[in-house]
Amino acid sequence: MNADGRGVPVVAGPLAGYEAAFRAHLSGSGYTPLSARDLMRAMARASCWLEDRGLAAGELTPLLAAELQADVRHAGPVLRFLREAGVVPALGSAAGAGPAEAMLAQFRGWLAGERGLSAATVGCYAKQARKFLAYLGEPLDAALAQLDAGQVTSFMVGYCRGRNPESAKALVTAVRALLRFLHVTGQVPVPLAGAVPAVAGWRLASLPRGLDAAVVARLLASCDPGTITGRRDLAVLTMLARLGLRGAEVAGLELADVDWRGGEVAIRGKAGRIERLPLPADVGEAVAAYLMAGRPRCGARTVFCTVRAPYRRLSPAAIRGIMAQACRRAGLPRAGAHRLRHSLATEMLRAGASLPEVGQVLRHRSQLATSVYAKVDEHALRVLARPWPGRQS
Repeated sequence: MNADGRGVPVVAGPLAGYEAAFRAHLSGSGYTPLSARDLMRAMARASCWLEDRGLAAGELTPLLAAELQADVRHAGPVLRFLREAGVVPALGSAAGAGPAEAMLAQFRGWLAGERGLSAATVGCYAKQARKFLAYLGEPLDAALAQLDAGQVTSFMVGYCRGRNPESAKALVTAVRALLRFLHVTGQVPVPLAGAVPAVAGWRLASLPRGLDAAVVARLLASCDPGTITGRRDLAVLTMLARLGLRGAEVAGLELADVDWRGGEVAIRGKAGRIERLPLPADVGEAVAAYLMAGRPRCGARTVFCTVRAPYRRLSPAAIRGIMAQACRRAGLPRAGAHRLRHSLATEMLRAGASLPEVGQVLRHRSQLATSVYAKVDEHALRVLARPWPGRQS
């Protein structure tokens, strides 16, 4: 393996053309010189691995990439860089995959492009849909051509037997979406989404579980503003608590979405909708403190990033982790990030806001989604309460 005058490996072979870009990526992502040198060595070895097998970078199917990663130490970051650059097929691509995986790749593209679903939701749907395709077996084309309502119902009833309602509902939603996709793309001759049985349940049966204002204050106070992580987590939790955002919306917030002069923030909501909300002073202060003394310089366009190299945008799962860590620090039972959204709605009702106003802040598309909060509006329900029999007025 050749090296330059500083001892940094020089890449030869199929990956030689990407050496300069990878060096720049490592420098911009905050890697230390020692870590960058190790990863350049990994790229050089990966290039030799490809050359020995007569492969170009674009021929690294997911299966071959897994083999490369097993043979070459530290190859993971190299593969991730090449995938993001479009050099190596993505993990979910159809290249080199079997019929089921190829179909799932098309399904993912349809969900994202036609339905406008988020990456996290697309991943959940694909995970559930894979179970149904595995049930159909091979050859997949023939199985789909002969698919009927009885097979669909039989699979759903058999698979969901003994499972909790949440798991069953996730499968129902995904399989219905898959069957719609298969029909509109002509792979199933008749519409079969209606053959998927619904999961027994009662709409609006549960109460939205908000947190008391004092509990929310404890969560925010648990963040240490004297550290980079603390400033970031405080900004994240403040946005969740004060704006009622979903975790994925906070994770997807980009630098250009914050209008500091206008005092507004653009939110990328469900189905690709972009809506503008006012930026409260405390939210703006928390975000500004993180951006000015905390956020690393990196290529990510999102406001919130990881605090360690390689610096990357936060995922919705990372937002949930921030909430979980705050609960732990505050000595509270673990709660999901969505609880802060419920908390905002509950506090608004207690302060005298109407249900339509709550729905507007939470950006609900249907009044039915907001109506669940009527059951926690103590002031409105008090006038409906009937006296207890035998009680003296």
